[in-house]
Amino acid sequence: MAKDDYLKAYKSGKKDYQTRMLRGEKPTLQVLDDIMPEKGSYHEVSLGMVQVPIAQIMGTKTVGRSSSFAGNFMPILREETEFASKWINLSESQKEEGIRDPIKAYEYMNKFYVEEGNKRVSVMKYFGAVSIPGNVIRIVPKRSEEKENKIYYEFMDFYQSAPINYIWFSQEGSFAKLQETVGKAPGETWNEDELLKFSALYTRFTSEYESRGGGKLKITEGDAFLAFISLHGYDEVEEKTTNELRDLITKSWEEFELLQEEGDIELKMKPSSEKKSKPLLSILLPLSSTRLKAAFIYEKTPGTSAWTYAHELGRQYLEQTFSEELTTVCYENGTEENVDSLIQDAIDSGCKLIFTTTPPFVQASVKAAIANPQVRVLNCSLNTSHRYIRTYYSRMHEAKFLMGAIAGAMAENNKLTYIADYPIFGSIANINAFALGAKMINPRAKVYLEWSTKKEVDIEEKIRETGSDCISGKDMVIPEEASRFFGIYHMDGERPRNLAMPLYHWGKFYEQLLRTILNGNWKDDDDAPSTKAINYWWGMSAGVIDVVCSRQLPIGTRRLVELLKATISSDRFNPFSGILYSQTGIVQDDPDRSMLPEEIMTMDWLAENVIGSIPGKGELKEQAEPVVKQQGVKN
Repeated sequence: MAKDDYLKAYKSGKKDYQTRMLRGEKPTLQVLDDIMPEKGSYHEVSLGMVQVPIAQIMGTKTVGRSSSFAGNFMPILREETEFASKWINLSESQKEEGIRDPIKAYEYMNKFYVEEGNKRVSVMKYFGAVSIPGNVIRIVPKRSEEKENKIYYEFMDFYQSAPINYIWFSQEGSFAKLQETVGKAPGETWNEDELLKFSALYTRFTSEYESRGGGKLKITEGDAFLAFISLHGYDEVEEKTTNELRDLITKSWEEFELLQEEGDIELKMKPSSEKKSKPLLSILLPLSSTRLKAAFIYEKTPGTSAWTYAHELGRQYLEQTFSEELTTVCYENGTEENVDSLIQDAIDSGCKLIFTTTPPFVQASVKAAIANPQVRVLNCSLNTSHRYIRTYYSRMHEAKFLMGAIAGAMAENNKLTYIADYPIFGSIANINAFALGAKMINPRAKVYLEWSTKKEVDIEEKIRETGSDCISGKDMVIPEEASRFFGIYHMDGERPRNLAMPLYHWGKFYEQLLRTILNGNWKDDDDAPSTKAINYWWGMSAGVIDVVCSRQLPIGTRRLVELLKATISSDRFNPFSGILYSQTGIVQDDPDRSMLPEEIMTMDWLAENVIGSIPGKGELKEQAEPVVKQQGVKN
């Protein structure tokens, strides 16, 4: 019987050998000595006895035994050889009592190479074992800027907290994200029960994932698992039955496919061109319904948040514009804890279109969209990659460039202060656009950057210390505050004199999103073969961003603003064009080049005339954590 096993293993080995030969690959086992770093550029660390994942055993330490096996570790020597006899004896031992003797192996870049015990590994692979005990020595290369090297060092840091060697990622930062997603603080050690729980869930997931065809995707199982638990929740997924887990993996499949896309976001920079309109009700509603119902989920209330107030004005505008076809409902004071129930309530009440108006609600939005494919869900966020929902955001940096130009023209002492809120995607572009606008009008202008969400900072005192002539504050007034400290203002003693304010016209944004559904372009995007996520990122050309100037501005400055507005709206001018300098040096040296939209939205540098820095998560107030966690430029 064991001889039959050898013949089957031999047949598998020969097939693998021939396949690799035809592909021009090395047909036998990889040899660690052939790929080791140069002497002096690595050091060794003994890991002691560990469970070595069979799937990650790639080859042998030395060339000696490599030619006895095909690349899949199956034997390629005939059955009459001494090698075959020893393999057969090990096979019998495995069936009768199991192979318990540890192998000796080296680990390099989280792949294992056997020094002693190659036949044991071959037999265990043949019988489908998950792991084998082994005494392991780790080869640690010197740090470098190569992506794989960085990921490996992140893995070694993670391994100190959780000795898990069977999961791997293709993107930097994933091991730290895994630690956070399972509810552990950075560097916090996992206990034995936590390790067992994780192993059990990961095994269940990978089994279902592979049976669904996950091996064909260009991502690691770890990439897929991390995306899955980040979306659905680690503890929540752990409680799923096998059937529930299988069903959720199937429904989430487009999210896994999206992970393998390099350009994973398709930016829609303008509203879709007009097509022959289709009746709104026939697209979204059953024949028995008469009006579309849409929900808006807010993080705060319109009375306490300028952001929420702006979206509430947009909701009212939308309802007035489509008064006969549309009715809306809003939910206030949403949190990461209750947003799932708010969205579900909206769906249960008959809402077919849901707008979640803040980045921290993106995961709940995706979960709801997966569970309710008949409902269209859109989340207000930037640079967010999810296939099941659409995201939308405004190019506020275009307005901020004009605001900077105004401030540069009106600041008599060349000192400006910019008060930012969250260090997230988009906000850095706003800061830099403001600084560039100020510099264009006034080459000596300096922008002092302050963060309203930073711990233990008295911004008013900072403004007094710097003596800034013009301040860029909140984008708009909050109704319940009745404050005049918004937009661009100049201090006349203790009173602000408002000069201009940027305007989010969410009503026009929502109107055009709805017309995207009306004219059929939404469905065209759904039917496209691409698996890219779709982000609507509209600006002045779409009429969703503007700048309102005070009558106190000099007529010449107002004319300048109108001229700049016209050139930006017609796409004749990009604020981020030409030669650009950051605080640390040149960013772009081509005078004829404009930055790509993707470069603008992911900026992580500050313009040379900005005095200040981008704070890390640890420097921010607790209230900033949900937003920064989802969209933060820095971890």
